[in-house]
Amino acid sequence: MKRPTLTLSSFLLAALALSFISGSSRAQDPTKVDSTHYTVVSENDDVRILRIRYGPHEKSVMHEHPNAVAVFLTDLVGRFTLPDGKTVDNPGKAGQAIWTPAGKHLPENLGDKAFELILVELKPKMVKAK
Repeated sequence: MKRPTLTLSSFLLAALALSFISGSSRAQDPTKVDSTHYTVVSENDDVRILRIRYGPHEKSVMHEHPNAVAVFLTDLVGRFTLPDGKTVDNPGKAGQAIWTPAGKHLPENLGDKAFELILVELKPKMVKAK
């Protein structure tokens, strides 16, 4: 039986397809896909702290966060559109702190005023072998 040969062009095509598939499945970092609204304030091995600012009626793009704690600096009337198209309204009050589980969403400001918050993203701990 003759073995199929892998030509350079078929190898490159396969590599390109694989990189496209793996790239689209990776998390979309909000600071990379929407630097207008997301700024890294501080980062270490345990957390990444983001300052998030949206003007009135501004909308982002679909992106993802790990588990985090949100601290609202202003009141807000927000909405998340989830990957399946469902929407979740997210009001917040200045001074309020909430737990936010990891997930993908497309946020938007439904209000007539700008809003601002701090998001403390938790980095996963690596388990050390004993």
